[in-house]
Amino acid sequence: MIKKRILLIGPDGQVGLQLHACLQTIGQVITAGWVQSPLPPMLALDLTDHQNIRQVVAEAKPDVIINAAAYTAVDKAESDSDTAMAINATAVGILAEEALKRHALLVHYSTDYVFNGKRCQPYHEDVTPDPRSVYGETKLAGEQAIQTVGGDYLILRTAWVYGLYGSNFLRTMQRLANERERLSVVADQIGSPTWSFTLAQATSQILNLYYSPFCTLSKAHMTGLYHLTAQGQTSWYGFAHEILRYSQQADKLTAITTEDYPTPATRPAYSVLATDKIQTTFGLHLPQWQQALAVCMALRG
Repeated sequence: MIKKRILLIGPDGQVGLQLHACLQTIGQVITAGWVQSPLPPMLALDLTDHQNIRQVVAEAKPDVIINAAAYTAVDKAESDSDTAMAINATAVGILAEEALKRHALLVHYSTDYVFNGKRCQPYHEDVTPDPRSVYGETKLAGEQAIQTVGGDYLILRTAWVYGLYGSNFLRTMQRLANERERLSVVADQIGSPTWSFTLAQATSQILNLYYSPFCTLSKAHMTGLYHLTAQGQTSWYGFAHEILRYSQQADKLTAITTEDYPTPATRPAYSVLATDKIQTTFGLHLPQWQQALAVCMALRG
């Protein structure tokens, strides 16, 4: 496989950090993001500045654009919808236009929050989205912007992403367990915790297949929207219990309902994503969420 020029946007996020390591075998990785990052990117990028986005892509001259950046403050988005839309939708549309102009592949991550959560069985890609939060609405708008522009793209919807770096549920639970005697966690929201490392690994495997000279699938066949999460499902309470079990602090937990813990943004009660399509197309099968968490916790030491 000919080495590719990869523009990685958001290299300092929990997924971006893992991607940076996993993508090294595929080609030259050019990072773009906030200059204030603890890991300064190669190119300064402001996703609210349309011209800056186009300039960064032009300078990078990428074969692949991977957008691992997003406005992810779910509750804050309710009162900051303009910024959330600018980053999660408008900027994504511009990236799609620039990718099409350069015949580059665009890889973009989306979310289970595009669904209303009223089902009781996994969501397939053909289920009509119905977001109930500003965050979900802006992420759906980003998906739609890519699809409207067209070209070669992979939209990867994922869920409940956690890891050893960045701001996420695992690290929050560990911190709070060390600060408090009791922790109350919602037990009536169901999803699939997905380790950022397995997400990055899967992305790398997809790209290897996409550009393999031995791949019999056409680019048109591979282009599209996919669900990519760990297997299995649990509640936030169940996830927290498994996390704190490793530090023998699970007895600090109390299960509560969504009603007991009101938030500005509405979360889907059930947002498990069906992953049949990505398994069939790319042969990808992420591990059970408990297995991935066990490896993650072992690395933590």
